[in-house]
Amino acid sequence: MVRRLVECVPNFSEGRRPEIIEALVAPFKKRKGVYLFDYRADEDHNRLVVSLVGEPEPMEDALLEAARVAMENIDMEHHQGGHPRIGAVDVIPFTPLKNMSMEECVLLAHTFGERYWQETGIPVYFYEEAALRPERKRLEVIRKGQYETLKVEVLSNPERLPDKGSAALHPTAGATVIGARTFLVAFNVNLGTTDVAIAKEIAKAVRASSGGFCHVKGIGLALEDRGLVQVSMNLVDHRKNALYRVLETIRMEARRWGVPVVETELYGMVPTEALLDSAAYYLQANGFDPRQAIELRLLEMMEEEQA
Repeated sequence: MVRRLVECVPNFSEGRRPEIIEALVAPFKKRKGVYLFDYRADEDHNRLVVSLVGEPEPMEDALLEAARVAMENIDMEHHQGGHPRIGAVDVIPFTPLKNMSMEECVLLAHTFGERYWQETGIPVYFYEEAALRPERKRLEVIRKGQYETLKVEVLSNPERLPDKGSAALHPTAGATVIGARTFLVAFNVNLGTTDVAIAKEIAKAVRASSGGFCHVKGIGLALEDRGLVQVSMNLVDHRKNALYRVLETIRMEARRWGVPVVETELYGMVPTEALLDSAAYYLQANGFDPRQAIELRLLEMMEEEQA
């Protein structure tokens, strides 16, 4: 049988309680057919990002088990954090990895979304390639105003009704956005200042929605515990806007404010191509070919032998 593999990066609205974080990732550690690559919690964002690869069927089962843990332990009525969110399980994106097409991932998102609503009672919105309405391709459109606004507007505004579920959010777990998309790189740039207005201005300069780079989404956040601010971004197509190009633009904008770039963060798993592209740029490596990376060439040769 041909083995189908999908990547999934569920985001949970919990980044501060270690015991809840471990309970949320436990279903992914024990489920056969699901591989837990990485999980990272951020206290300032109050968010947990989990990186998974697996077969669709066991992946669905593990996601539902984790969703039940989130429902029992995360109350959106009391949740606070720097990252935009509308639910305890905020977003579940599927990305085709092996022997799966984007069309099959869209079907997976839709069928799982129906099951998710039926088994949890949490309303579902579909986004990116799985969107049922053009404007909902963009996650920020669905999350406009976040949980606090959505829970009110969904009761009276037909434009804000979920794609699956009742005309009201779950009383504690809110709603979940489920979709199908290409690989996304979560990339943060931390700046040496406590003035969050600077991060917000720089985010405006680089994100697509305000005239910056296409395929880049970004917001400015305060990292209060660290005395820094952050330009937090999602690069939804790293081939069209490379990490180095976005970073160098942020460096240039930061100089206008007399602010240094302290560090960057790559959150979760990253395609090797995205890293090598920036490595070649900063090394000024003429004619660099990703096949020069030993591990990548070895994997390629092993796949050729198995074909």
